Amino acid sequence: MTQLQINEVATRDGFQSEATFVPTAEKIRLIDALSATGLARIEATSFVSPKAIPHLSDAAEVVAGIHRRPGVGITVLVPNLKGAERALACGVDEINLVMSASDSHGGANLRMTPDQSLAQFAEILAVVRSHPQGSGVFVNASLSTSFGCPFEGEVPQARVLDLVGRLLKLGVQGVTLCDTTGMANPAQVVRVCEAALSRFPGTPFTLHFHNTRGMGLANALAAWQAGIIRFDASLGGLGGCPYAPGATGNVCTEDLVHMFEQMGVPTGVDLDALLAAAALLPAIVGHDTPGQVVKAGKADRRYPIPAR
Repeated sequence: MTQLQINEVATRDGFQSEATFVPTAEKIRLIDALSATGLARIEATSFVSPKAIPHLSDAAEVVAGIHRRPGVGITVLVPNLKGAERALACGVDEINLVMSASDSHGGANLRMTPDQSLAQFAEILAVVRSHPQGSGVFVNASLSTSFGCPFEGEVPQARVLDLVGRLLKLGVQGVTLCDTTGMANPAQVVRVCEAALSRFPGTPFTLHFHNTRGMGLANALAAWQAGIIRFDASLGGLGGCPYAPGATGNVCTEDLVHMFEQMGVPTGVDLDALLAAAALLPAIVGHDTPGQVVKAGKADRRYPIPAR
């Protein structure tokens, strides 16, 4: 059975949504703990303007301070050309570009239409190819609202697939299909994933689910059954989207790993080490986290019989 690849996003997607700034040293400590668990990739931070997201203003310091463990890719999100140049100068393994499949979400979240995002991606890819530290850097693109837009509703599958094709034609090497506000359902996930894998065989697709309506794990299972082996997830279930008021965060990493391991699907992740890292989160962020397995324990945990 093919081993899954889990991409941890809490230190970017999660921390940027927190009410308070997580100290740089705490970010580095957590990333180092996560890198020892067997995760395939860790999205460490985002090279975004400090004015836009102050919580990630220490991006360069975080990347410089972490222990680079062989076999664990360090990914960063880059929103524009300047961010890409800063990321490349830090020697990252992968950069993740973000665009929306819907016009209205792209305008609200990125202030760009999909066409404008694609034009910007072409400029970034040209810089990566010519940069002295760009050789070997993997370029991924995340396609937000692939399963629905909070403003427009359904995003046609044909539109999503068309944008995937245009991304690959530009030279993007991998694509993440994002359920940005937790609108997806398992049947829809199967349809989209099967269509994407059929139309673009060999493309490394990653699925990014939010647990906004409690369907994150169900959707991840559906994606795996459709043939997906790469998943984004967030330690403790941190994160969220400003366009889904009251929403919980991303699908929880330790819960996702626990589900697949209980099914006999290999993840390459040491679940005990991952749970130990998840147990650090409440003290780091100052509040409880949505993750379930860290509270309840693994399903194979056994308890003494109560005394009568």
